[in-house]
Amino acid sequence: MNEPQHSGTAQPAGNAPGKGAALQQSKIRQLARTAAAAIHEAFDDYHSEFKAVTRRAQERFERREWSKWQDDAVERLEIREQVLHRLVAGLRIMLDGYADNHGLWVGIKEAYARLINQRRDVELAETFYNSVTRRMLTTVGVDQSLEFVWFGATTIPTGNTPVLRVYSQVSTLDAMIEAILRDYAFAVPYRDLEGDASRVARVMEGYLCCFWDTPDFDAVEMLRSVFYRNKGAYLVGRVRKRNRVIPIILPLLNTDAGIVVDAALFSEEEASVVFSFTRSYFHVDAEIPGDLVGFLKSILPLKPVAELYIAIGYNKHGKTERYRALYRHLDNSNDKFEIARGAKGMVMTVFTLPSYDMVFKIIKDRFAYPKTSTRAQVMDRYRLVFKHDRVGRMVDAQEFEGLSFSRDRFQPDLLAELQEVAANTVTITDDEVIIKHLYTERRLYPLDLFIKEMSFEKSKAAIVDYGNAIADLAAANIFPGDLFIKNFGVTRHGRVVFYDYDELCLLTECNFRVMPAARTYEDELSDQPWFAVAENDIFPEEFRRFLWFPAPLRKVMEEHHSRLFSVDFWRGLQARTGAGEILDFFPYDQEQRFRREEGE
Repeated sequence: MNEPQHSGTAQPAGNAPGKGAALQQSKIRQLARTAAAAIHEAFDDYHSEFKAVTRRAQERFERREWSKWQDDAVERLEIREQVLHRLVAGLRIMLDGYADNHGLWVGIKEAYARLINQRRDVELAETFYNSVTRRMLTTVGVDQSLEFVWFGATTIPTGNTPVLRVYSQVSTLDAMIEAILRDYAFAVPYRDLEGDASRVARVMEGYLCCFWDTPDFDAVEMLRSVFYRNKGAYLVGRVRKRNRVIPIILPLLNTDAGIVVDAALFSEEEASVVFSFTRSYFHVDAEIPGDLVGFLKSILPLKPVAELYIAIGYNKHGKTERYRALYRHLDNSNDKFEIARGAKGMVMTVFTLPSYDMVFKIIKDRFAYPKTSTRAQVMDRYRLVFKHDRVGRMVDAQEFEGLSFSRDRFQPDLLAELQEVAANTVTITDDEVIIKHLYTERRLYPLDLFIKEMSFEKSKAAIVDYGNAIADLAAANIFPGDLFIKNFGVTRHGRVVFYDYDELCLLTECNFRVMPAARTYEDELSDQPWFAVAENDIFPEEFRRFLWFPAPLRKVMEEHHSRLFSVDFWRGLQARTGAGEILDFFPYDQEQRFRREEGE
């Protein structure tokens, strides 16, 4: 990736040597200080509003106000954009003819850096500033004189800070777990505190004996902040033995009878699924976001720092971390971007770097037949996914603009494809590939390739989960539109998720119909419908046509998910959604949930 320098603009008239020049420089310095203060104040406003919405989460959980929590989630996602819009409009008026003056912006950055120097969220403040410069100025790649840029080595806090409570086993493990639960104060009582503590202790003992060959440990360190998402509250910590740590995550539910611990999760893989890039962002009160991320990194060492910031709601800074990580990787590797594996998309062209676990998706200039969507509609669907509950079945996508890469890092066939299908978005020079707009996502194993290349048992499990994914999306009021398995992928945890959004829509917008009976033999043979079909008409009986996989796997699909071919299934979910029902989605297996006797 290149770092082209900003070309700047000519200085305004009157910049001749002498008194006039001195006065102008004085004015620029004052403007720089004033603008920096305005940006700093706007960042304060944004982060204060962000935290205020986040802090509502406990009350939503205690009152079981699930739809209000969803409203809060959307509101919080929109705060930053609203603040930036107001700020940029004000800056254009304030700076007037100096708005694109390179020297002024160098001064603004220097003044802003002094203002944020002692902040405990300085990394977020820097990213906010970069968003401002991107809107005020036209920058391709990065300009280190105008933006906060760091592509060198970084460290993150270890998590050994006041964000923790530390517990040791003074008497029994049950008593220690009970003490942990009591320290999280809710306005609703626990349904069975002692029983839940005992259940957690038994799971913990079993896991430690299996994982460390002993039930002994030095301490349990719990984050003081509770992680809220949808109907759940999650207590997150780590079990420490000398220099070893494992996660401890206790999901809580607020039931009719009180708060219960629903499961106890101790493996890194289980924790990774809870913090998956396929789920909506947590609402967690993070006084020092970097400390919180540092703690999470200690229990999720394979999770990129970018994904951890994104998981706690700082998606824009997560995007910054993702960009920086990519830059560092490019600087320390020599492989080339290539066309991604899998069936070519009709709407997107997709490429990847073999040594880097991401894909890059660019909207094509023209869509292949029979696609009828427009570029604007595709982008609207990505925004819908961004704001919607992804329930562990849709990949989080980050949107980038104005990226520049070295041309010699691209395979020739990829360059040819970009020129052919995305010339309006991609500019290729002798030295650079400049991309106006793209989406990045985590790279998955395309499901169509997975069932060809894996064993029957793994393929069978994937097809079962493919059906589960469709059902989960429907329960979350999402219809994928295109059910071909090429639009789904498999995560490293074996979970099937959806990643092609160009035909996605809300389930409640669909009209599910029974296929009318053929009137004649000719009707049966016709490849055209013999009845009127509206744009949103969908015939579940036809879904079998999308099952382009071997007969044994089609049989698996029929055995496990025949309900997906029934109109009643889809209409039933529409009715429940229309009635305001919010269904449960757990980031752990049903088998891991604690079973309770009726009335317990």
